[in-house]
Amino acid sequence: MHRDRGSASCNPRAYYRCDRCKLIFVPPGHFLSPQAEKAEYDLHQNHSQDLGYRRFLSRLTNPLIDCLQPQSQGLDFGSGPGPTLSVMLEDAGHRVALYDLFYADNAAVFDRQYDFITATEVVEHLRQPRLELERLWRCLRPGGVLGLMTKLSRDDAAFAGWHYKSDRTHICFFSRQTFEWLAARWQANLTILGQDVILLRKEH
Repeated sequence: MHRDRGSASCNPRAYYRCDRCKLIFVPPGHFLSPQAEKAEYDLHQNHSQDLGYRRFLSRLTNPLIDCLQPQSQGLDFGSGPGPTLSVMLEDAGHRVALYDLFYADNAAVFDRQYDFITATEVVEHLRQPRLELERLWRCLRPGGVLGLMTKLSRDDAAFAGWHYKSDRTHICFFSRQTFEWLAARWQANLTILGQDVILLRKEH
């Protein structure tokens, strides 16, 4: 797609776009080391009592809860160092398992199926997005919902000056076309709310 000039303190990053799904991605040579990536996440100060953070997450939890049956079972993928979304869903009467590569690395969660799976501000960090999303999709029961939050890329002009790509841990960028491609591949029902909330319901 194009190369970003970056800054004097870091190497410029290249960005490419998939011809099929329109995902924009950074090649592996520009990935941070796992240690450097975790160090960035350790700086996050989000916690379950932060009302502002809860309001932010409610843009996903509110429409998701409207889709769920009482006492549904879910998985919060990429729960982070201070899980909050899972707490909000548990407050609403649902049960939530946690997975995070750095903070709750328990691969056994992928041996079960769920009524819903959430990933908030996570998919833009994935080194193998198709593999990871396909794995989550397989973990959903028929009728289940995959709920995501990630900023959606728009046109090339907007991308060139987009602050979201300045975060070095952000290595793939989704658009509406990307999720439309996924929905067609999965035969899923797709709902996009605003610029960052995506719901995919598994029909079969």
